[in-house]
Amino acid sequence: MHRWTPDVLGPPYERLELELAPDAEGPVVATLVRRVRDEVIDGPGRFDVLYVHGWSDYFFQRELAEYWVRRGGRFHALDLRKYGRSLRPHQTPGYVEDLSVYDEEIDAAIEVIRTRAVEPLVLMGHSTGGLTLSLWTSRHPEVADGLVLNAPWLEFQTRAVGRALLEPVVQVGAAVHPLAPFPEVDLGFYSRTVSADLGGEWTYEREWRPEHGFRTNRGWLNAVLRGHATVAKGLGIRIPILVLLSARSMLQPIWSEQMRFADTAIDVGGVARRAADLGLDVSIRRIEGALHDVTLSSAPVRAAVWESLDRWLPAVVRTASPASSGVTG
Repeated sequence: MHRWTPDVLGPPYERLELELAPDAEGPVVATLVRRVRDEVIDGPGRFDVLYVHGWSDYFFQRELAEYWVRRGGRFHALDLRKYGRSLRPHQTPGYVEDLSVYDEEIDAAIEVIRTRAVEPLVLMGHSTGGLTLSLWTSRHPEVADGLVLNAPWLEFQTRAVGRALLEPVVQVGAAVHPLAPFPEVDLGFYSRTVSADLGGEWTYEREWRPEHGFRTNRGWLNAVLRGHATVAKGLGIRIPILVLLSARSMLQPIWSEQMRFADTAIDVGGVARRAADLGLDVSIRRIEGALHDVTLSSAPVRAAVWESLDRWLPAVVRTASPASSGVTG
């Protein structure tokens, strides 16, 4: 029997701590969050959803969860080891040396989700979480039924040529001193577009999602670059994939109000091109005015995100009609 406890988001959200194998820093946990489904109000669950956040992030997107619930999903989100609810004082935030390490908590989360019933499964990952789930899906081809990637970090900002030059340097540095930090590169512009405290719309735990992000280090970046290289070789994923991206990036060292309508974290053009290497059934939607996390964009842009999902989803799972529940978006 799993012991679910109240979550920081309040009802109807609950959390379950997943104990994982310890690593060199000590004990390790991940945290599974669920949006409890009231079948009288919400109707029966028709499929399961597992969401995985990105770098220097955690799950707090209630509106995203409610979208999935209204379409018939049983929504779960996973705070990976050393992030958000799972971060412990003795740990280096976000640190892993190989993205395949996350297989342990992803597998554990799916096992918990399927304790109740085995339903069709939709995976959704944002940014580095999208890279992680893409790699996981390629290694576990028979588990999920659909994959939604919200601005997945599939390619380095300098694209393949720059990555090829950077990779060997980072690899050597990671072998010598994997925890050595890089200089601060996050100027806080993305937080400025999102946080209600900085002119954005959303309220969240800033300790778990700091303004300038976690400090990056050699071992972690080496893991990400190896993931990018693996995607570039082609993953051969056979389930339907939906990639959601902003129409444009603004990667510059000086703040502009136009950043509130662009991706300030990844090169969306390079990622859109790389997305074709994911598999055989890839749909790419570029959304005007979207932020890096497209689900945290302005309300009109979010409406376009939900509409994109609504067009794609019925080919993957049986959904509930938003109109039948009296709720849109």
